[in-house]
Amino acid sequence: MFNNVSRRSFVVSAAAAGAAFGLNGRVEFLPSALAQDAARETGLNPRKLQFYKFKVGDIEVTQILDGEVIRPHAENFVRNATIEERQKALAAGGVITDGVPTGFTVTTAKIGDRRVIFDAGNGAAGLPASGRLTANMKAAGFEQKDVTHVVLTHFHPDHIFGLMDKDNQPLYPNAEIILPAAEINFWTDEGRTSKLPAGVQGLVQRINATLAKWSNVRRFEGGTEVLPGVKPVATYGHTPGHTSFLLNSGASQFMVLADVTNVKELFLRNPGWHVVFDMDPNAAEATRRAIFDRVIADKIAVSGYHWGMPGCGTISKDGAGYALAPMA
Repeated sequence: MFNNVSRRSFVVSAAAAGAAFGLNGRVEFLPSALAQDAARETGLNPRKLQFYKFKVGDIEVTQILDGEVIRPHAENFVRNATIEERQKALAAGGVITDGVPTGFTVTTAKIGDRRVIFDAGNGAAGLPASGRLTANMKAAGFEQKDVTHVVLTHFHPDHIFGLMDKDNQPLYPNAEIILPAAEINFWTDEGRTSKLPAGVQGLVQRINATLAKWSNVRRFEGGTEVLPGVKPVATYGHTPGHTSFLLNSGASQFMVLADVTNVKELFLRNPGWHVVFDMDPNAAEATRRAIFDRVIADKIAVSGYHWGMPGCGTISKDGAGYALAPMA
């Protein structure tokens, strides 16, 4: 139930993105050909971008594809838009209309001697054509054992099941897991979670058996840095503790939005549409509009978990909605 999804888009060059978004020429995009070569060497599909590297000041950011699926249209996928309206939006975005293209893209960052990942993907038991994070990490030049910190945005399965094996044993036992207190507090409160649908109770149990008990977990509250150069931004609505993260290095900024919005072809163009996965759809919409306006005003480049590859770029106003200019 809680797996999320995510092209009204145009491509900007690295130089244009840096100039437009106040990054002082310090955004460095590594040629995508390097990614394709690495993909071929590991046997992955050479036609698909498996990872994408660029720099935010002194921070090296790598977008890594965990997988991609086509969701069949379902009436309740968007609470306040018909299937026909969604198909028109997908067509306007230049993608297929007989289903919803859904990507899962994990943002990682090399900050000094720290190797940080934001969320951990679907894991081996995720949706078909997902769970490729570990293989694509290796293609990008590092492995699970190299990860020093896992920073979680929220606890939906496609973001946390990559933390654990089928027996709930940790896959990153040597990494510190950093998570929002508001999120763990919700999922471990039986008085609230007992009221959730029966189909969600397995997720509740798994969270309580793992993140609530593991010794390598650090909870945070407020907006102070959780790591040098990594500041949390409360973006509640999608879940009660959903949190985005602002990366700073010198004059350069980049925000990991996670699930502030879902499929970009649908929900960037139509920020008032309510995806079924938003637990508080009205709060999620208010958050979405506020955070998009903020990153535009402050010229902050961003990443979205369900935007496909490269999964990052710059947002601009587009009539009553917004548009993404992917980094390239």
